[in-house]
Amino acid sequence: MPRELTATLGQLGHGLLLTLAMTALAFTGALLLGVLLALCRISPVPPLRAVGTAYVTLFRNVPLLVLLVLFVFGLPDVGLLFSLFLTVTATMALYWAAFVCEVLRAGIRTVPLGQAEAARALGMTAAQCIRCVILPQALRSMVQPLANVFIGLALSTSLAAAVGVAELTGQTEFATLKYDDPLTGFAATTVVYVLITLSIGLLAGRIERRVAIRR
Repeated sequence: MPRELTATLGQLGHGLLLTLAMTALAFTGALLLGVLLALCRISPVPPLRAVGTAYVTLFRNVPLLVLLVLFVFGLPDVGLLFSLFLTVTATMALYWAAFVCEVLRAGIRTVPLGQAEAARALGMTAAQCIRCVILPQALRSMVQPLANVFIGLALSTSLAAAVGVAELTGQTEFATLKYDDPLTGFAATTVVYVLITLSIGLLAGRIERRVAIRR
């Protein structure tokens, strides 16, 4: 192992932990907000549909890096002070929630309308129908698309280095500047990102097989 890489393993390990924490927290936030947005998008109430549509349209058409710069440097100007890690993680959750929303909405549309009509005929409320009938069936078709969003989010954490977060890419840049060996550092970082994305893909495959309908 090259001396330069050995000397910076601690830094890179810290950066990796920060990347994993940011990915997990941002995806959890995106998933929760995405569910609310999806419910707004399929709601029979026009104002809720309009709010959901406006949110998705806005966040899907603005680059994530632009949002990161806007929130990181704009919030302090209006008196809202948060840690850099929290600001970046929340911004990523807000951004990817729009994509999660569309995945959920598309999955819900795969459930035949007759399922919902049958549930309502049995006396279920709209909330019970969604929770007990529609979502369990729709989730089977959402596993891989949600995994793709998860992978996209994990890779986009590298943009946090542009606003000063010392995650994996940021730590690699520091090591590159210190030892003047970009090839070794970024080669190792590339391997780590590939392992992260492959792990997410394998986990999604296992989940998809477990929830698949046995025929």
